[in-house]
This record gives sequence, structure tokens and C-alpha cells, in this order.
Amino acid sequence: LLDWRVLVALLVFALTITPMLYAYYQQFDLHPEKVIRGKANRTGFRFIFWEQSFERLSGEGVGQNSSDYFFFFHTFLWVFLPWTVIGLAAYGSRAKRIIRNRFQRVKGAELLTVGGITLIFVLISFAQFKLPHYLNITIPLFAVLTAAYLVWLRNENREKALKIFRNVQYGILGLCFIVAVLLTQFVFEAGILEGLILSVSIAILVYVIVEKSTLSGKIITTAVLSAVLLNLSLNLGFYPSLLKYEAGATMAEIVKENNIPSERIYKISDGHTWALDFYIRQPIKITTAQAVADLEDVWVYATEKELLELQNQGLQWKKQFSADQFRITRLQARFLNPETRNEVIRKRHLVYLK
Repeated sequence: LLDWRVLVALLVFALTITPMLYAYYQQFDLHPEKVIRGKANRTGFRFIFWEQSFERLSGEGVGQNSSDYFFFFHTFLWVFLPWTVIGLAAYGSRAKRIIRNRFQRVKGAELLTVGGITLIFVLISFAQFKLPHYLNITIPLFAVLTAAYLVWLRNENREKALKIFRNVQYGILGLCFIVAVLLTQFVFEAGILEGLILSVSIAILVYVIVEKSTLSGKIITTAVLSAVLLNLSLNLGFYPSLLKYEAGATMAEIVKENNIPSERIYKISDGHTWALDFYIRQPIKITTAQAVADLEDVWVYATEKELLELQNQGLQWKKQFSADQFRITRLQARFLNPETRNEVIRKRHLVYLK
């Protein structure tokens, strides 16, 4: 711990988190009057260093969303693609070697990587509030472990294992290709660019399979191609189409195009409007259907039910903009199927009262 490189690393770490600490100081410490999760006089340092981590373990303050102790295992299966199978094999191989050595230090066999992965998995698996991104901290460790395992297989001439992993990577590449086609051709209609990407990907796929290279080279090249194919399909075709169903983002564009003053936008419930708040760079003010009648020159962001509530108050509006709404972070089969999508889509409206 007294090594100068460790001290430099700690100093760099402290410097890089300074903007974050300052932001939390601004949000919490300078506003003791704010009530957050039922408490006032909050300190930002305690919030980020203690509450955000340990309260998620107990579920206190943030609530409980999963009691599935295998949540992060089946999440890891898709998070670490296309290296999942090799990563699990690498973990199993290293863990087996450690157990065989009875957890004693042996030259050339370190414990920290597997130990770090295991400790983190155990801790987060018992958390009462779970989200997939908790796994992010384990990905660098798995990457190091997987790379070391592939190097070991190559150096030890484990040709049988390498052939198995090569075939596994071919299978994953094929799966990624099928998913890419479904996402860009079936779920949402693709344009010329997405079709061109798929065509080029097919050509590269054929080349990778038939060209003469080492087994380890084929494994790495195929994995890279899988990642590139899937991510290009997602980022160029799927996600842009998906975001059209996030009403807040769509409505923010409407606000900008029509020069609507963001400070004049209200909502008549405490429902979350995070996307709209973010894109107009201002939280929407909350009022009630009764109180909004006394306001002048206002816009109301509302659900279909809330529009009826405004009508029941005898309110009329001069302008109305509407946008499709679906909770895009919770995808389901009926939404992904174009024939049943309209059954689960809701509407959000922005109306000008007077």
C-alpha cells in the first residue's frame, strides 16, 4: 500500500471524483431545506458514499425490486456478450486452480481477480434493490481473466478447447446476426444504411470463417465482429427508432421547434417526467387541475386521463401536441411485435390553455 504508484493512483482517483463531490455538495449541503426520501438536512457526501450503496443492500429508502439471488448471474449472460462462455470457463478454471492449491499463494497464480469477482457478486446478489449496471465494476476483472485464460490456452497448445470456443463464438456470431436482422427488419423497419451494414457484415462473416488464421485469432476476430454487428444494429437502427416512443424526448423537440417557454409548462400530478425535464433542462412545475384554471399563458403536459380531468374542470385549450409513450426501459413482446404495439402504447399531450 505504501508503493508510490498506489499513492499516485489514490491521488488521481481523488481528483477525478472531485467534480462529482462538488455536485452533490451543491445539491444537498447547500439546500438543507430539501426533503429527499422523507429526510431533510441531508449531506451529499453521506448520500453518495453510504446511502447509495448500503441502503440498496437493505432496500431502505430506495425500496425493494428483486429477491432473486441469481439476478446478476443471468444478467451477466447477456452483459458480457460475446465473451460470456469463455469468461465463465476462465472463472471456473482459475477458481478450480485456487481450490486445488488450497488458497495458498503460488507463483504465477494470483487470487485477486477471481476473489474480487466473487466478493462483488456475493454482495450485490443480496441487495434488495438490484439494477443490471451494478455488474459494471466486475467487467474489467472478467476481461482480464478472460484474456489471461485465452493466452494460457494458446501457450499450452490446448487445441481441443480452442476449437470448442471457436465454434461457440461462431454460434454467438450467428445469434447476433439473427438478433440484428430481427431488430432492424422486423421490430422496426430499417433504412438503406442498416441494410448495407448487414450486407457488409455477411461478407466479413464469410471471410472470417474461411480465411486462414490461428484458432485464437478466429476466436478474437469473431467476437469483435459479433460486438460490432450487434452494437451497430442497436445504435444505428434499433435505439433511434425506440426513442421515438419516449414521449418526453419527442415532446422536448416539439417545445424547442415551437419556441414554447419551458418555465410555462406544468403538470397536474406527481408522475415522473424525467425525459422531458432533462431535455428542456428544467423540472416541470407541479400544480392541480383546479389551480391551473387561475394561471395565465400556460402549457400542461398530461396523460389521456389527466386531459379528461382538465375537461371536467371546464377547461379548454387552443393548441395540442401529442406523442407516443412507452416505458422503453421495460421492453415486452407485445411492444416489440409491430402488430400488437399499439395495444401497449399510451399518449402524452402538451396543451395550451390560455
